[in-house]
Amino acid sequence: MRYTGAEPAVAGLAGRAMTRLPEMTKATYAQIIEEMAVYREERFVSHDDLFASCRDNLQFLVRALAEPGAPDLSTARATGRQRALMGAPLPEMLRAFRIGFTEVWQCFVELTAPAQDVATLVSATTAIWDLMDDYFEELTCTYRATMAEISRTRQNRRLALVEALFTGGNATEGTLWDIARMLDLPLEGTFVVVAAETPGLGQEALPLIEVRLRERHHASAWRLTPELQIGVVSVRDPDQVMELLRENPRGRVGMSPVFTGLGDTARALHLARVALSSLPPGTKDVARFHESPLAGLVASDPEASAQLAGQVLRPILELPAEEGNVLLLTLRAWFDCGGSTKQVAERVYCHPNTVRHRLKRITDVLGRSLSDPSDIAELGTALRALAMFGEGARRAVRN
Repeated sequence: MRYTGAEPAVAGLAGRAMTRLPEMTKATYAQIIEEMAVYREERFVSHDDLFASCRDNLQFLVRALAEPGAPDLSTARATGRQRALMGAPLPEMLRAFRIGFTEVWQCFVELTAPAQDVATLVSATTAIWDLMDDYFEELTCTYRATMAEISRTRQNRRLALVEALFTGGNATEGTLWDIARMLDLPLEGTFVVVAAETPGLGQEALPLIEVRLRERHHASAWRLTPELQIGVVSVRDPDQVMELLRENPRGRVGMSPVFTGLGDTARALHLARVALSSLPPGTKDVARFHESPLAGLVASDPEASAQLAGQVLRPILELPAEEGNVLLLTLRAWFDCGGSTKQVAERVYCHPNTVRHRLKRITDVLGRSLSDPSDIAELGTALRALAMFGEGARRAVRN
């Protein structure tokens, strides 16, 4: 603390200034209103509250200069906390206080002018600025501490609301509305959920993704867990979101299908994780879950789907890796190409006769027909499950 009390001559000057407090209050209030739009427009305090604040703080200042010893700065701390809770900007607040302190100094100039008491004026000036520094330091420290407290509280609440979105539970429409309002998300907009594999504990898989999305006018809310960075994104153009995700991923990233309404966020997170798991471990790529009735059915029960894939495709999965991979690639191409041998040959870069030979090998190994509707349905489902839960299917084969 710089100010420990004024000299007797300054204290006497401050005592004389007491009688001018009403006019100093009016002048300070008028100058603040004239020069500062934030107070003129009553953005944070009413004109009545501003006038009362001017009166109280000028009274504190003059009294502190008139009385011996260090002043009680609890008023500065209370003001700093109150203004922080109101969201008033610190620079504007300090500027208003400087106007008040300068008004007191101007009063001292007028009181010492007739006697040309320069020495007292210099002492008074030093005392005013020392007291102002102490006042501002207390006010600023309390303001910043309060803002930090507010920020922590808001962040904790934000994290809790994001967690509530992703876990689902028994969220009512009112709860979802509150979550949407707090997270700056539309309640009934279109969304995707992103799940990104973190490169390490506490490290983001998609650095600055919330900022980059905001620059493209996509609102989002994110949560970082030890294994995943997960986010819900309000989208107008899913392809644009995919482009941003592919710019600098640090691991595997999965994106859910587009869905409507925040109430489906938990299910979308599951689908985003399924899409992530479809990528080989160690890769840095983005996979998008393409919604279909079959895909949704397979994704709804990962364990059962992995067991189905293992059971249906076991004979191929037990073949030597190179042969098994060739047969699986051909079988997937056959489904993708609608059973057209010619299109499969073009896709896998081989002669149509080679494709026919591979398809014959597949039916022989699996003991299933590519002309029987029930066998085709099981094979298609098994292939879908293998793509989503490949490791689980292979584990089921080993067991």
